[in-house]
Amino acid sequence: MLPAATHSYLSRSAASLREAVIAPDVPTRYACAHVAALQAAAALLAARAHPTPARRRQKNAWILLAEVAPEFIEWATFFAAGAGKRAAAEAGLSRSVSEREADDLVRDADRFLAVVESSLGLVPHVSEASQRGSAQAGWAERNGVA
Repeated sequence: MLPAATHSYLSRSAASLREAVIAPDVPTRYACAHVAALQAAAALLAARAHPTPARRRQKNAWILLAEVAPEFIEWATFFAAGAGKRAAAEAGLSRSVSEREADDLVRDADRFLAVVESSLGLVPHVSEASQRGSAQAGWAERNGVA
């Protein structure tokens, strides 16, 4: 059985992904996608990490993820590299990320959430990115653009 915190973080991650998909501006899309990935990492940490009584230097979630789940090192490195851009996007710097970077991060965060869910023995969620794509395709078809 998984801890309640794991399920809570997974739910929050999916909600952040939905926010990213419908975000009206690029910085918000990027920031929401990055937060979704962070929440998915927190879910995995809640399920696998075991607190130690010794006082140690605090580590960020990406470092902890790499330690607790070494199979996620590449994901941790990737998302850790985007933390500065997320901070700039959250600060309202409109040129901090491009539309392409934001869209790519939404897809990557979506994929990461599915990988986390699978690693926890859960059925992966329905992809937000694919829902967005099918909604756009449906709109184009209905409006004779396809």
